[in-house]
Amino acid sequence: MRLNRLSRVPRRLATQLVALVVLALDVWVLSDARARADAGRDVVATFGPLTLVSPAQWFIACVLLWVFFFPLYLVARRA
Repeated sequence: MRLNRLSRVPRRLATQLVALVVLALDVWVLSDARARADAGRDVVATFGPLTLVSPAQWFIACVLLWVFFFPLYLVARRA
């Protein structure tokens, strides 16, 4: 029986790798949002009572719920 490549990688290592990639993308969001804010092009998203404007808000949101806020950041930065 042929094993696929991912089955050879220990599950813990794969989890750590995913967490590292997510954290790196969160740091990129912070850096990109700061650069845009410095250029006067804030990345803003509003839904319901929540409005994300500052780079710190975007970073914290992405750290807490990356699967939702990272794609939202990508959409908001294109607007």
